[in-house]
Amino acid sequence: MAQANKVSEQGYLRVGGVEQWLTIQGRSCANPVVLFLHGGPGNPLSPFADAIYGGWEKDFTLVQWDQRGAGMSYGRNSPAPDTAMTLDQMVADGLEVAQFLTRHLGQRKIILMGSSWGSVLGIHMVKRRPELFIAYVGTAQLVSQTRNQAAFFEKLKVLAQSAGDQKTLAALEAVGPPPWQNPRAFGVVRRASRGYEAKATTPPPKHWWQPAASYATPQALEITEQGEDYSWLQFVGFKNNGIFSQVDLPKLGADFAVPVYLVQGEQDLLTPIDVTRPYFDSITAPDKTMVLVPLAGHDPNEAMVAAQYQLLKERVVLRK
Repeated sequence: MAQANKVSEQGYLRVGGVEQWLTIQGRSCANPVVLFLHGGPGNPLSPFADAIYGGWEKDFTLVQWDQRGAGMSYGRNSPAPDTAMTLDQMVADGLEVAQFLTRHLGQRKIILMGSSWGSVLGIHMVKRRPELFIAYVGTAQLVSQTRNQAAFFEKLKVLAQSAGDQKTLAALEAVGPPPWQNPRAFGVVRRASRGYEAKATTPPPKHWWQPAASYATPQALEITEQGEDYSWLQFVGFKNNGIFSQVDLPKLGADFAVPVYLVQGEQDLLTPIDVTRPYFDSITAPDKTMVLVPLAGHDPNEAMVAAQYQLLKERVVLRK
């Protein structure tokens, strides 16, 4: 490809009235554009993107976006603690970013790729403005607060009982079954689940989760942590009244105007297959498939990223 076609940009874009951080990396502007929707919602991928997804740049133009209230976007315009983030605003932000990318990169449509919380955002975006997207690719697909939390809690409880893990059982008994009114309860259960996922999955390379130099300064790390705390409280709410309480994707309808592809870790406890599968089966779309990844959980490892790449190359790009 001609050198002039390369793209390597980073900076702030005014989105929804506030400046939000974007990075754009790729060998050729002619390649399909992938917009990543990170999880959390306060866990941006931008500090780790080069390590995890850098190898994709020869085939795709990769866009990382620190969402409102997260990472570099939080640091640029830290909201007051009582400023509420809403699902509708986040969806509107995402669509504004997508529209900017089509204009800026000269692409009629882009690929949308969401993980965990980002998978909720992604479904809402493609339902609202399908004409902007080649396809939707979801990983660790959340479906419903009620269904996901109930399955998450019960699966972890069964594992702890089988292992005779009194510490985890005591923690689960202390927080009780969902829905949780205490915003810390979800974190307690998630921390316990990570140990069980780690035992059943292949770990990612350690360097994946070392932030790139510009994101690793004391100030940047502090901002990231503050954004994570702020966004998490906005997500769960102080009395189960945050963004997560509104998550019920089946209510949006099962008909999609774009292809829907899901990549799911078989050992994912937080977004387990037995919640994702019925939702996927209910969907009608121009094309759809669900890829199950052995020895993978909620967070990415090499097998998960390889499955995502294979899906993009063999199924999604053909629809460009």
